Amino acid sequence: MKILTIVAAIIAGYVTPIQHVAARESGTICDAPSSGDLNGSNFTYPWPLQLYKFTSQHQDLEMAFMDIAPTSEPNGKVAICLHGKNFCGPTWEATARKLAGIGYRVILPDQVGFCKSSKPESYQYTLQQLSYNTRNLLQALDIGNVTVVGHSLGGMTSVRFGLMFPEIVEKLVLVNPIGLEDWKALGVPYMSVDHLYLSEAASNYTTIRAYEQSTYYVGHWNESYDVWVNMLVNIYKGSEASTFAFDQALITDMALSAPVVYEFGILKPKTLLIIGDKDTTALGKQWSPPDVQAKLGHYDVLGKQAAAAIPNADLIEFPNLGHAPQIQEPDMFHDALLGWLAS
Repeated sequence: MKILTIVAAIIAGYVTPIQHVAARESGTICDAPSSGDLNGSNFTYPWPLQLYKFTSQHQDLEMAFMDIAPTSEPNGKVAICLHGKNFCGPTWEATARKLAGIGYRVILPDQVGFCKSSKPESYQYTLQQLSYNTRNLLQALDIGNVTVVGHSLGGMTSVRFGLMFPEIVEKLVLVNPIGLEDWKALGVPYMSVDHLYLSEAASNYTTIRAYEQSTYYVGHWNESYDVWVNMLVNIYKGSEASTFAFDQALITDMALSAPVVYEFGILKPKTLLIIGDKDTTALGKQWSPPDVQAKLGHYDVLGKQAAAAIPNADLIEFPNLGHAPQIQEPDMFHDALLGWLAS
């Protein structure tokens, strides 16, 4: 009846479809529970959590986030850091502390389908939808211009965010973003969501650590990395494990189906690419034939190509680092990031 009433009002001219969408998706902000399981995760976060509650695709959803105040003289700027597929908001903790230390307010969200945010049983995942949710969160917080820092899938999402909302992006930082190449055009075979789900559901400490050690840390391992492996294991084995695995399968399918590389030339914000050259990340590489595998994930080349294609881009490369330079060598990474932001 509610939908019929809205449709009738639209026909009568009392409310436009755009007005209805804006009202329905405005959402509310509230404090999250201080402890315990939240949307399938009981991992402890470094700052108090808040929830952005909103309606999307006919579902009531929660987007968990941390809102960190400046710890020095505020500079009036806001940074939002977008996590990658195998990451959550807390993996940005060290970066958030550095940014807050030079006056930034820092927002660390968990995207829908991840970590402490809602795990919908069915959701049309697109980079546009994730960007739209993120923009709406910022609007609910009454935040205008932002510096967007995105890593891995968060970097790919940040590109789409910058294409959709260039007027609010002051600066754009892409840390080993995926999507610097079109994997399917290079020959990656299609993998059904059902098969992707089975792979996700089989994830455990051993498989996650082996993958992260080879691609994120170039074969090295430090005991401090275990916290991020266990953060993921906690969700894959948690109270919403099956739904989480299915959402992750949908998200992999999304990234494989939505290349951004062809639009680099129309990206407007001032952009920094921070690239660990030893990174070999490429979606679908593991199920591709050897001749296709050989073409994929050459970040020492991809970073340069992306910097040349983006009109207003700078490139900082770390020749000996992998997919997660902000974790592998945080001091080196933060010196580079803060130096560029100050320039």
